[in-house]
Amino acid sequence: MAGFSWVTIAAANRLSPVFWCRCSQLYGLLFCVFWRMQPKKYPIQIQVGRRRTLCGLISASETAFKRIDVGRHLVSCVFYRQCAWKACLRMRRIDKSSTGSDLNPGESVSLLQQITPLARQVNCLDIERIAEVCIENIPKMVGVRFASLYILDETSNILHLHKHNHPYLINKIVSLNQNPPSPMLMAVRSKQLILVGDIDTHNKPVIRKSHRAFADNYETKNCAIVPLVCQSRVVGVLNLADKTGGNFSDADIALIELLSQLIGASIGNVKLFEKIQRQASTDGLTGLVNHRTFYEILEKELWRSRRYGGRISLIMVDVDNLKQINDTHGHRAGDRVIREVSRRIKSCIRQIDTAARYGGDEFAVILPNTVLKDVKIVAERIVEVVASRPTSWNREEIPLSVSVGLGEYDAETNPEDITSRSDQALYKAKQAGKNTVRVFKADEK
Repeated sequence: MAGFSWVTIAAANRLSPVFWCRCSQLYGLLFCVFWRMQPKKYPIQIQVGRRRTLCGLISASETAFKRIDVGRHLVSCVFYRQCAWKACLRMRRIDKSSTGSDLNPGESVSLLQQITPLARQVNCLDIERIAEVCIENIPKMVGVRFASLYILDETSNILHLHKHNHPYLINKIVSLNQNPPSPMLMAVRSKQLILVGDIDTHNKPVIRKSHRAFADNYETKNCAIVPLVCQSRVVGVLNLADKTGGNFSDADIALIELLSQLIGASIGNVKLFEKIQRQASTDGLTGLVNHRTFYEILEKELWRSRRYGGRISLIMVDVDNLKQINDTHGHRAGDRVIREVSRRIKSCIRQIDTAARYGGDEFAVILPNTVLKDVKIVAERIVEVVASRPTSWNREEIPLSVSVGLGEYDAETNPEDITSRSDQALYKAKQAGKNTVRVFKADEK
């Protein structure tokens, strides 16, 4: 199959013609299509970031390409389907005083060959697999001893340590609200790579000794603090420390910046996927699990009871007088009541229990391995806490109360019967005057 041959890179003072190619995020990857060119070598100059460039020669075969659009030294590229190509780029900073000389092909670094397998690994929705690339593969590629990956929790503005290979103690959390700001915080705010050659003399930004509690653990004084960005939002930070064999080279920096874009996009995708999963399984108004997820959890608990023994209890809760509240104060006030009741229900149960919005003004609580006597205590607590104080809407107080029905069931009972029987007890509580608790009894089937 025809395609690109290996790129031979040479430092050059005068490149004519010069093709500038900027590939938004994947810096330095060339996607060029020429039209009817005989195999020749053409000089190229590629912008990488703001201050670095790649220069060299590219050779192409005419049968691999379809067309070329050149305007203002910008190559617009369209790949032909059967075009197979490889590129080997030897990165070198352009120096105005340098003289052109060919580099030894054996010394060239195959950027594409290094990036492709890592790009395949991080192109997933498994945060552990992405973290493994950050901690095990990238340090070997750039020649550093230690690496640590922090993931940003946007709700609390805290960076949480996800994975590292340090044999020593390091910070598990880093707050974005700390003052004075740490180097990681500066990298997050600027969204720019912070490269430190000598941490003792580094002054942009100044790194205080108070931020270097573990400095004695390292053999060198260099490090790279890499913000991981997805769609202009920082999703994490990758720290690389103890560079062996001197400071970070231009090739190392270009590689780090490229991989940071790939990893940032992958972590952003993981976060987005997790958000969609949460939205699909929770109720948007209350944050409790929704009707579908409630039945999934109930079936799992029944299976666990059959497998390991035990019984399961279910509480059904209904908000009293919600229709009257909607008619008097409006549906927004009704939503406020539902949110407040759900919050108070959740405050009365254990972490292993599951509270769900069953539908409309009705809630359900699954209590695994809980006997009827204890379930009744929980139900009475819910009634008491909900009615303990009113909620306010437009400076008006709205009294709250709930009716509760409950039952205890063995593992052989099917989910529909469980909800139906607890619902029968709930109906009894409504008939008894509301704001009370009733228990399902087997002889009332």
